[in-house]
Amino acid sequence: MTDRPIVLVTGGAGYIGSHACRALAASGYEPIVYDNLSTGHRSFVAGRLVTGDLLDAATLARTFAEQKISAVMHFAAASLVGESVVDPQKYYINNVQGTLALLNAMREADCRRIVFSSTGAVYGNADSKALPEDFPCAPINPYGASKWMIERMLADYRRAYGFGAFCLRYFNAAGADPDGGIGELRDNETHLIPRAMMALQGHLEDFAVFGDDYDTPDGTAIRDYIHVTDLAAAHIAALKLLLEGHAGDSFNLGTGSGFSVREILSAIKEATGREVPQVVKPRRPGDPTYLVADPSKSRKLLNFVPRHSDLPTVIRTAWAWHQTAHPLTSR
Repeated sequence: MTDRPIVLVTGGAGYIGSHACRALAASGYEPIVYDNLSTGHRSFVAGRLVTGDLLDAATLARTFAEQKISAVMHFAAASLVGESVVDPQKYYINNVQGTLALLNAMREADCRRIVFSSTGAVYGNADSKALPEDFPCAPINPYGASKWMIERMLADYRRAYGFGAFCLRYFNAAGADPDGGIGELRDNETHLIPRAMMALQGHLEDFAVFGDDYDTPDGTAIRDYIHVTDLAAAHIAALKLLLEGHAGDSFNLGTGSGFSVREILSAIKEATGREVPQVVKPRRPGDPTYLVADPSKSRKLLNFVPRHSDLPTVIRTAWAWHQTAHPLTSR
């Protein structure tokens, strides 16, 4: 047994969840990973692992019954924008129904504190300004819609059941643990930075820039990149507030600065000394032109100051990870 507060981390074997688990352990908490390993990796797990699905009510209930869980960090979700457009049912079952099952288990166990991994995709096709949290949420793909539904659910659970719930809307998670050992590793990689690095390593033959006709200075889409280590730190800050009795809120996690696809590729060339082989393909369905956070609210209330999210650090840590990890490593 431990006297450290126990935090259940759903999706804790995945990219962001595994970084959060390491931050939890370093901050005096005991993470328990709950993951079905469909996209996560056993080798990423920090602490104890319960192999289970959110829709497996018996395993979920037993986990809460056997542990005195103080709070939940909820990362378990399907998260591919393009796939969500093609197969929306998967996203509503896995993300929305799965979260409802989790919330039901939490209520049964009288565990009412949750930090939820949300996304800037809830804003949909935003304009060219940095987005504050009160910008209207109008997601344009089922992935963003599923996350927005969960945010609405959590707001209702706050009011009706006394939940404390933070929804952390982060933009483009990037980079890797500066100490090594974990990073971005997916069977179906769709994110720009890891795909570019896989192409440099010869693991990917079809690297493409999706759309060069956006209304941006160089024609490619613009995103706000936030280092995964900074995301993990923000989750710890939100957790501490919940444990102090805060009711929760929604926060943007980003830098407030955006980079185009071509700017990212130039930064990768500068860091590696190599040009990423590429072709231009049409835009992907559901991809907005511009997605950049206004993080001033999280800076004020979470004391969130990104320390690793400058572009050179993002690229350097990601490249270091990719040089040590084969992207097709088995689970």
